Amino acid sequence: MIAVARQDDQSIARVARSFGVSESCLARWLKIADREDARPRGTSATGTLGAGGDLEAQNRELRKRAKQLEQENEILRRATAYFARDVLQK
Repeated sequence: MIAVARQDDQSIARVARSFGVSESCLARWLKIADREDARPRGTSATGTLGAGGDLEAQNRELRKRAKQLEQENEILRRATAYFARDVLQK
């Protein structure tokens, strides 16, 4: 969803509506993704690579992946509810 929203061919409002999330929620996710993408890999929050730098980088990547999976799960949950609603109405 973040990749779709980053493309310039659709507005954020339209992307949010198509995925069934609020525009403010999508804007927040985009802001978080932009912030995470700006941080170079292998550096800690202070910008230095310490003794535990590899663990910090790995932990950060795992947290990022977990957050992405949570977002994808939420999208799938909402899509399932949306399509189930259509099926039950017929």
